[in-house]
Amino acid sequence: MGKKRKMPGLNTSSTADISFMLLIFFLVTTSMDTDQGLGRTLPKPPEDDQLNNEIKVKERNILNIRINKDNYLMIGDDYVTVADVKERAKEFIANKENRKDLPELKPKKIKLLGQRMITENHVISVQTDRGTSYGVYFAVQDALVAAYNELRDELAKEEFGVVYANCTKEEQEAIREVYPQKISEAEPKKYGQAL
Repeated sequence: MGKKRKMPGLNTSSTADISFMLLIFFLVTTSMDTDQGLGRTLPKPPEDDQLNNEIKVKERNILNIRINKDNYLMIGDDYVTVADVKERAKEFIANKENRKDLPELKPKKIKLLGQRMITENHVISVQTDRGTSYGVYFAVQDALVAAYNELRDELAKEEFGVVYANCTKEEQEAIREVYPQKISEAEPKKYGQAL
C-alpha cells in the first residue's frame, strides 16, 4: 500500500476580511431610498387653559371627505371620484361666490395684500376606513395639496406676476395667510362593526 497523500487545503484566513470589505463597499456605493410621506405641519400643542375648552367649528366651515373600505369617496353627501376632489376643495377653500353652504368669509388685513375676504376658519377633514387602500388615500391627499397649490399660484400670478414658488419669502407668507392649509386627519374607523 502506498502512502496516503494529504489533500492540499485552501487558505481561508482572509475570507472574513474580504467579505467585510465588500459589505462596506456596497453599503457606501449604493443609494438608499428615503421614506416618502406627506408634508404636514402639526399644530402647536394646546395651552393648559385650552385643554378644558372645546373647539367649536361651524358645520359650514368643515369639508368632510370620507373614504370607505371599498375606496368609494364621499364629500358631504355626494359620491365623487378622486378627480373631483381637487375642484371641490378649491371651491370650498376660496368660496369666491360667497355661498352660504361654504365657509364664512371674514375680512383680514394682510401685509403686502391689504384688506382681503378669506375663509380663515375652514377645515378639510379626511376620514378613512381601516380597509381603505393607501393608493386612494394618498391620491386624495395629493388632490387636496394640489388644490391649495393652484389657489396659491393663481393669487401669486394675480398679485405679484409670478407663481408661488418664485415669490419672495414675505410674499409667500402673505399668500399662505390668504390660503392656510388646514387638513385634519380623523382616526380611521371600521364601519359596520361595534367600536
